[in-house]
Amino acid sequence: MSSMSRARVARRIAAGAAYGGGGIGLVGAATVGLVLAEVQLAKRQVGNGDSPYPPSPEGLYGWGPSRSPEAGSGHTAPDGPSLRLTMLGDSTAVGQGVRRYRQTPGALLASGLAAVAERPVELRVVAVPGAQSDDLDRQVALALEDQDRIPDVCVIMIGANDVTHRMPPTRSVRHLSTAVRRLRTAGAEVVVGTCPDLGTIEPVQQPLRWLARRASRQLAAAQTIGVVEQGGRTVSLGDLLGPEFAANPRELFGPDNYHPSAEGYATAAMAVLPTVCATLGLWPAEEERPDVSRREGFLPVARAAAEAASEAGTEVTAAMPTGPRGPWALLKRRRRRRLPTPEAEPAPATESTA
Repeated sequence: MSSMSRARVARRIAAGAAYGGGGIGLVGAATVGLVLAEVQLAKRQVGNGDSPYPPSPEGLYGWGPSRSPEAGSGHTAPDGPSLRLTMLGDSTAVGQGVRRYRQTPGALLASGLAAVAERPVELRVVAVPGAQSDDLDRQVALALEDQDRIPDVCVIMIGANDVTHRMPPTRSVRHLSTAVRRLRTAGAEVVVGTCPDLGTIEPVQQPLRWLARRASRQLAAAQTIGVVEQGGRTVSLGDLLGPEFAANPRELFGPDNYHPSAEGYATAAMAVLPTVCATLGLWPAEEERPDVSRREGFLPVARAAAEAASEAGTEVTAAMPTGPRGPWALLKRRRRRRLPTPEAEPAPATESTA
């Protein structure tokens, strides 16, 4: 599907989500029986993504010599008050498939954010494996339950289970948009890692591989429109995980051949980290200006969403008020910075193995 065609589909899905429509499907009805048969076969081959639940990474990251794990969440030390980072979404946000808390995306992002900000970061994870977008209402309520401790930034990774469970994309985007609006209204910055490319799951064969890739990218583009319209930012995970996972399946997929490995999560976290930092004003000012040499610039939001769905680590954020062609967005391809070495990071204050 071309970028322009994907933009039109994404615009229709997002409009349906905003105005209550629900009849727009990701694949034609004639293919549903074939897709379901292929899905069941793929699930048997990959074990349906079953793997040990990862240890909890929740706790405090980046404390200095004057800080100890016993200091507790929110403790103020000479290096400044802690930033609050909350992870929402599905198994990708949890880090299912790895066995060490340092390898989860939450721990990687908290470590990276603490290093860039030179401040401690308090990490909370309300994401759960298997979640679909309709679980975000419950997760947002948990994230905002303490009005005195609203997150500074929330990272949401969601969408894969919506595709595999055939949730109507308009419904999926509606739930995500509502979640972003609630978080932004409460004062939290929001970064959404859009739906990954399900066409890269190794045992999946044609025609499901093509259909899964198409559905994933359509949903990712529609998610981007919904998120940007509510004041959030998105980072494309689809094409990031696609070519790199396809080229290095043994390195970037975990033991279940379904979830990312530690290296895969590190690749995704490295792509999301610059945007997380930018939302908090922590990224170099010169990188906030569009770089024409990297094909960055201002585009109608639907077109920006479609391009982002097809390219690794591409960020989309609102740029200017609605014009004749609808709202506009800034598309950026940020340079990734190396994440801190997990082994050098102390254990979080509330480490758990449950």
